[in-house]
Amino acid sequence: MRSLLAVLTVVAAIVAIWYLAAIQMNSKWTRDQAARAGIALSFGEVVADTMAQERPVLPAPHQVVAELWKTTVQKKVTSKRSLVFHGWITLSSTVVGFLIGTVAGILLAVGIVHSRAMDMSVMPWAIASQTIPILAIAPMIIVVLNSVGIQGLLPKAFISAYLSFFPVVVGMVKGLRAPDAMQLDLMKTYSASKGEIFWKLRLPSSMPYFFASMKVAIAAALVGAIVAELPAGAIRGLGARMLTGSYYGQTIQIWSALFMAALLAACLVGLVGLLQRITLRKMGMAQ
Repeated sequence: MRSLLAVLTVVAAIVAIWYLAAIQMNSKWTRDQAARAGIALSFGEVVADTMAQERPVLPAPHQVVAELWKTTVQKKVTSKRSLVFHGWITLSSTVVGFLIGTVAGILLAVGIVHSRAMDMSVMPWAIASQTIPILAIAPMIIVVLNSVGIQGLLPKAFISAYLSFFPVVVGMVKGLRAPDAMQLDLMKTYSASKGEIFWKLRLPSSMPYFFASMKVAIAAALVGAIVAELPAGAIRGLGARMLTGSYYGQTIQIWSALFMAALLAACLVGLVGLLQRITLRKMGMAQ
């Protein structure tokens, strides 16, 4: 009960600050319009106008909620104005990219742990790859793949994979190296092979690290999918929705797409957390 009260208190504080910021940022346009018309507005009238502007600098929370309701519940999911439709397009790229990045991350981590050469050569390159801004590399990837006839979902998925593989690599390397020397020596006294040490000791020990890294990776994959939709001039997906809103100054549309992306990320992380609890419970690990 206390934790719920604490969360609600924080949410209420954020909403209050948001409303105050909306009044402050939107009032300039209201006062300018009133001055041009030679009208003197009271403070209450200024506040009322800042809460109902069609294209505010900062939409009020109730405007974003109303837009979310209109574009999710009141629109058919097949409509190109439905955030469910656009969310599904982005989700498809996210999931495919996440799976590619996860598999690549696991394979790289296994190689790094078992090969000194890969540890010294591949790991620095994996770290260096994350220093390249995704906004710079995304157009390059899309153009190169389009030139060889790869279009649609896969280019966006590769960008998602680019962002999601690194957390998995780091988490799995840490997890596979989690067993201490005493545990490894004990396995060797049982004449365990490298394969048996991996499957019976290293892999089970890595599971908490693996799922923690997957939570970061799935969120990064969603960011990658949204970013990939921007330089491609896409007309579908949450990134395309934000881009269209920026073209026409539809800030409410932009913020509703942002919140839809945040809700989608929360659901994906929650699913990974649920899979974590089920898997670790079956493995006999306390959660």
